[in-house]
Amino acid sequence: MAIRHYESFDLLNQLQREVNRLFEGNSPQHTQTEAELATSDWVPAVDIKEEADRFVIYADVPGVESKDIEVTLDNGTLTLKGHRQSSKIPEQRGYKRVERVSGSFLRRFALPNTVDAAKVSARSQNGVLELVIPKSQQAQSRKITVEG
Repeated sequence: MAIRHYESFDLLNQLQREVNRLFEGNSPQHTQTEAELATSDWVPAVDIKEEADRFVIYADVPGVESKDIEVTLDNGTLTLKGHRQSSKIPEQRGYKRVERVSGSFLRRFALPNTVDAAKVSARSQNGVLELVIPKSQQAQSRKITVEG
């Protein structure tokens, strides 16, 4: 019996790529994005939280070592890129189904102009990548007292 790799979000990811193509232009930057997305093996799930003074992104990257994660910020686009090593499972070991995906991943986020790009930080712990993206001082809201 052959091992069947189950990828529950494969169709959803394909639909997302197609919808993204509808809204993207035909510039060379978008062509590169499409090529990179097409070669990605999986997409990490993320939670994005906005606080008064920062944004926080939590990305699930179980089994990915911090040395295998690349985070870049260029022209307002935050890119998460990396690789999870495969665990070459031979058919002789009794596996009937393999659902854990391995290989490369890529995820991009367009950031607002209000972020302080110089102070972005990232750390990985227990399979969760945490990105802290501070807002610039000018962008933070402040309470103004009304005098009467």
